[in-house]
Amino acid sequence: MDLSGISLSDADGQVFLAVAVVAQRAPVDSATLMAWLAEKGYGDCLIHTEAIEQAAIGCNNQHKPFMLLVAQRRDAAIHVQVTPDDMTATLSIAPPRGGKAATPEAVMQALAAAGVVKGVDQAAVAWACQQDACSDIAVASGQPPKDGHDAVFEELIPAMGDRAPQVDENGLIDYREHGSIAIVRSGEPLMRRQPATPGVDGHTVRGKVLSARPGTDQPFAAALAGAEVAQGDANLLQASLTGQPVRVQHGVMVEPILRIPEVNMSTGNIHYDGVVHVDGEVGHGMKVQASGDIVVGGMVDGGVLEAGGNITVAGGVVGRATLRAGGSVTARFAEAVQIHAGTLIVIHDMALECELQSLNQIIVGDGSPQRGRLIGGVTTAMMQITTPQLGSPTSGVTRVVLGCNPELDARRHALQERIEKEDAAHSSLHKLVTHLTTFGDPKGLLERAKMSRQHAATVYAQSLVERDELDRQIALGRTATLQVGVGVAGAVDLCFGRLAAPLRRDYRGGVFRVDSEGQIVFIDSSGYAVPVP
Repeated sequence: MDLSGISLSDADGQVFLAVAVVAQRAPVDSATLMAWLAEKGYGDCLIHTEAIEQAAIGCNNQHKPFMLLVAQRRDAAIHVQVTPDDMTATLSIAPPRGGKAATPEAVMQALAAAGVVKGVDQAAVAWACQQDACSDIAVASGQPPKDGHDAVFEELIPAMGDRAPQVDENGLIDYREHGSIAIVRSGEPLMRRQPATPGVDGHTVRGKVLSARPGTDQPFAAALAGAEVAQGDANLLQASLTGQPVRVQHGVMVEPILRIPEVNMSTGNIHYDGVVHVDGEVGHGMKVQASGDIVVGGMVDGGVLEAGGNITVAGGVVGRATLRAGGSVTARFAEAVQIHAGTLIVIHDMALECELQSLNQIIVGDGSPQRGRLIGGVTTAMMQITTPQLGSPTSGVTRVVLGCNPELDARRHALQERIEKEDAAHSSLHKLVTHLTTFGDPKGLLERAKMSRQHAATVYAQSLVERDELDRQIALGRTATLQVGVGVAGAVDLCFGRLAAPLRRDYRGGVFRVDSEGQIVFIDSSGYAVPVP
């Protein structure tokens, strides 16, 4: 190729083509110039093709010397992108054009220039540089904060009782047979407390600290009867006496156990702050009162049992006995007795001519699914009554009432009266603030009146929330059911709240409930529903 009078020069990465006037030079085209640039070692540079084409035309037509910038050396282009939340930095590298390749040192400088100072992955940077070119490679990551854990209370007595009833999403208490009472002795460990943790702060790639939320710390509950914090270990709770462990919020109580062979005229009535365990029977007219549970190994014949916890009778309850429990009542059978339970009543065999009242559910015949029966008397429960057989053709009327919770109704009535008083108080304070604002405040009462009004508004709002929760619990009663496993016989008066249905014909096994239209219906085992007249 004839390139006489044509030369190249390189200055600061810029490549210039200089053309002198030469007579009778052979024609030059752009392809020839491009090949010549490559031959001279500039093929990898950024070539300005338009300038090459212009140079070729000038070589052939122009009669004056000229110089053009035809190529440039470009180092690898490094681009750092940081996400809007400053938690990730990505790297993109464009390959060099005759210049220097990207190096980890150059990438680190680019990251620093973008403000990325924390969480850089050196291995990812080195790998990206080895690829010569890459796009959106994550090379730095922030660290989210790790919130602390709240204090945790670990039970060390697996068989421990729990006074808080476990209610499922349908409002029914989960009935489980716990068996015999767990006993602990003085000094035995009851519960270990895992203190709250402060959490671990995080950071962004730009070095901003992301503060962690510390866990909520809770000490053991105060005044846990029968329990104490171990000496030398503030996170261990141990028994201070021998008795029954009972789980409460943030702790365990140990209720002392009084164990006696039987209760009769020779022992007298029993009043005990703890758990009472009677090995034998409770005789007629005798009374047993306990702040904890009452366990009777025999029968209760005409006695009175009152427990703050649960009552468990291994035998039957007869002779017009009366049982009242803050928790559950369990017995083998019951005849002509009164039983009131704060949670549930379980009669394993049959209940005859009894007055049974539970604030949640009543289960009859769970130990005798074919022969168990509920006959006569009045049986009242909030959520559910279950029995294999209901009523008898040879007995009087069996009355069954569902969807009623006298305790909730009483609380709702008292709460409504309180809300009306709180509303009146808030209204009066609002009028006072308005008057003082409008007509002046010579005695300086306005600020105090505003604070009182704010407090009254807060109390009123809290009461409304409490009323909503009570209404929710009461509304669960509308889903109450009577479940009959074998059938209904004889005269049965069935009530769901204010809805009443006298059952005067036999029914097979099925479910009685109130449908969406407010009608009592019977649903048989095949799922077919019919109105109850």
